[in-house]
Amino acid sequence: MTETAAPSAVVPFNDPSRPRRLVKVTAWLVGIALLIVVLNLLGVDVIGWLKDLWKQIKEVPPGYIVAGLTFQTAQTFFAGLSYFGILRAAYPGQVEFWPIVTAYAVGVAMNNFLPANIGTFVTLVMFTAIIPAATFPGALAAYLVQKIFFTIAGTFVYLYLFLSVPGSFNENLGNVSEHPARSILIAAGLAVGIVVLSRIFWKQVKKLWAKAKKGGAILSHPKQYFTRAFLPSFLSWLSKLAVIGVFLAAFAIPVTIESILWVAGSGSLANVVSFTPGAVGITQATNALALDTCCGVDKSVAVDYSTAQQLITTAWNVILGVALVVSVFGWKGGKQLVTDSYVDAKGRVADQKAQRAANKAERRAERAASAESRFRRRRDDGDSEDATPATPQGGGESDD
Repeated sequence: MTETAAPSAVVPFNDPSRPRRLVKVTAWLVGIALLIVVLNLLGVDVIGWLKDLWKQIKEVPPGYIVAGLTFQTAQTFFAGLSYFGILRAAYPGQVEFWPIVTAYAVGVAMNNFLPANIGTFVTLVMFTAIIPAATFPGALAAYLVQKIFFTIAGTFVYLYLFLSVPGSFNENLGNVSEHPARSILIAAGLAVGIVVLSRIFWKQVKKLWAKAKKGGAILSHPKQYFTRAFLPSFLSWLSKLAVIGVFLAAFAIPVTIESILWVAGSGSLANVVSFTPGAVGITQATNALALDTCCGVDKSVAVDYSTAQQLITTAWNVILGVALVVSVFGWKGGKQLVTDSYVDAKGRVADQKAQRAANKAERRAERAASAESRFRRRRDDGDSEDATPATPQGGGESDD
């Protein structure tokens, strides 16, 4: 009878030597300590952030933290599931579930502490790395398809906030009946502007479409889109609202549809207008204003709630992202993949900024050249008028 071999033990760092493993662990701890020192010298108060995090964790009952982080995990999971459905339709047979969810989780974690939504670019670059046939335009198209539901949801929230303010409808739309001609001109101007912008960008769209259309292939199958993209996105959005509700309850703030949607809308607005990583500071200000407007919540309580929710969910997003990377790709492979994707994403963001700056400079040069051309024409016209001899008035001298 053949004897079954015993399974080999899992060895940390894949190194059987205990002394070498201890050296590697010590090196990691020293490296982390040095990183914290360097970040503090650069003005990033890591120690202060950890102290604030611990303070906020102590103020929130453990049950609320567990519930909030459960829904936070569900939000990431369902959003990753929607990406999986979109990409599987675009690249059949090449897409695996957990690598897609992991790539999305990495982007979410990075967006909490990196500016300019670099984490989103990291996710898209990771898609191109883990899907053999994927291109960046295709991944970007998948991103746009995934955002369809969230655009609808965001519009619904903004409309709710607008209509829930007493008198806002009459105050903002009353001028339509008072000045119909002006309203028609404004609407016509907007329509013309949209047409002009569409014509400007159409050439670029046609160039990208050949590569990007695969990323949106699921839209040609409405049933698949609804079940594999729209529905998971809806569940992700509901999970996000549940996170807000749990942390509101933890600070004894009324949990109502109104309070949840006001916080969700103000947080979304903070992400749009903020240039700080994770919209830190702006989120607290907008959340406090929203809760004061809708529910009369004291500013200090609202700021404590907003800070606790952001710190705790940010820490959890980082932990979840690292855990998924290590479990799905392995420590070495995951580190290499994330590092390469981050470098590529930074390059793409820099290229976009440089392209926008070049386009602005080109438009300024064109306007300057056009103004100079008009000035020269007017000057030349003036010179030609001065050079023309004046015609005698009165029909000339008489013969008398």
